[in-house]
Amino acid sequence: MSTQSRHIQLMDTTLRDGEQTQGVSYAPDEKLSIAKALLQALQVDRIEVASARVSEGEKHAVKQINDWARKEGFDGRVEVLGFVDHTLSVDWILEAGGSVINLLTKGSEKHCRDQLGKTLQQHVDDILKTVDYALSKGLTVNVYLEDWSNGYRDNRNYVFALMDSLQRNGINHFMLPDTLGVMSPEEVFENLSDMCNRYPELQFDFHPHNDYGLATANAMAAVRAGINSIHCTINCLGERAGNASLAQVSVVLRDKMDMELSINESHLMPTSHLVENFSGKRVAANAPIIGTDVFTQTAGIHADGDQKGGLYKSKLVPERFSRIHSYALGKMSGKASLKKNLELLELDLSEENQKKVLARIVKLGDSKQTITTEDLPFIIADVLESKNYQHIKLINCSITSGFELESTVSLRVDVNGKRHVASGCGNGGFDAFIDAINKVMKLHDYTLPELLDYEVRIPKGGHTSALTECVITWDCDNHKRKTRGVHSNQVFAAILAALRIINIQLHEKKQNGEPS
Repeated sequence: MSTQSRHIQLMDTTLRDGEQTQGVSYAPDEKLSIAKALLQALQVDRIEVASARVSEGEKHAVKQINDWARKEGFDGRVEVLGFVDHTLSVDWILEAGGSVINLLTKGSEKHCRDQLGKTLQQHVDDILKTVDYALSKGLTVNVYLEDWSNGYRDNRNYVFALMDSLQRNGINHFMLPDTLGVMSPEEVFENLSDMCNRYPELQFDFHPHNDYGLATANAMAAVRAGINSIHCTINCLGERAGNASLAQVSVVLRDKMDMELSINESHLMPTSHLVENFSGKRVAANAPIIGTDVFTQTAGIHADGDQKGGLYKSKLVPERFSRIHSYALGKMSGKASLKKNLELLELDLSEENQKKVLARIVKLGDSKQTITTEDLPFIIADVLESKNYQHIKLINCSITSGFELESTVSLRVDVNGKRHVASGCGNGGFDAFIDAINKVMKLHDYTLPELLDYEVRIPKGGHTSALTECVITWDCDNHKRKTRGVHSNQVFAAILAALRIINIQLHEKKQNGEPS
């Protein structure tokens, strides 16, 4: 068992195996952007970016990545999956400017016999022809033993015979995949220990899949067995249940096994967001390390414990990942949760008023409404009968929409005591409202910030009469701010969210002494 601290390589295959996720396909420029983030910002050791011979577009993307990598000093760290086809994959990789081929061979007798229809010796002969050709062209050669986990279980003598035939032929890494994600940590440790002890001079990689939710645990077991290179993807992308999460594996190996890694943890979240946007696959809010909610405390007792000495903190502090702690407001909130949010907003309330505001928050929480920090000033203003945040008030609003017809809005608003009537049109009711409200706010030297994200949802299992929640993310001078609106009509929910950002910013202008 190898538990001593040592450097563990992480090979990211988001752009190859991750792109095999259902519905994911990256454009060439997207692939290049992700490759830059992985190597330059996140500082992974190696990246696997494509499969050879897929398409001309794929070749163009790989060439862009290789040209950039060579210019920036990352040559040799960009790898491409190739096939046992003698010259075809090798030539494709060379034409794409590549220098490393990851050759896909059959690591199980069943695959060799039933898929290829060949004997082990026939397969070995084909492999060596491709390896020899690749080496003659100056490529570095790694070899995947596809379906190794099942192959070792079903007939390990086949695996050993394959390894014996390949081990002295200039191959750099032997990559052992749990192709179907069937192994347990105990099996990983036992089987990989056997491989490492049997072939101590060889470099082995472990390529886990997450079908049983064991990919991270299996990566730990592989490292304990002596493996020095683990394959991962960003956001756990990959076929079926995905591959091992790079964020989880890197943090676990550091914290739980005291291993050394090259990963720059401060870039885990930005890289995750980049891949999320390009892949279209959303990350669960509770995903470890990278989920939006994982540094949010909900229970008031946790906020109280943090306030009294960090009683609920671990090594996973948000600052480590360039994130911040937040304290959710809802029916389980306590005084400490409220106080943390008041501090964030730089607001000060008396003990008596804090009790009143907390009672309102708990009541809102009982109705299952999501309460954000940005909502807090409105709750305070409502509870304390304060007009500080009532700079704009919607008096009435009429929206007309029709199929294949432009939507129109007529509204009457009060802005700092001045009443305005306006109309607008647009591609939908909310767009028409923005057109109308911008006409009004132009008179007050105010323009709505750019809308970055727009989410509409109802409670799970909700009916057609359920409340609609609209959460809008705004770009406020390169600072993201979210506002929420709740209404039975989703357009009016969005309108209420827009009015909230206007109110917040008008209040800030007033505090800064700016006219409005």
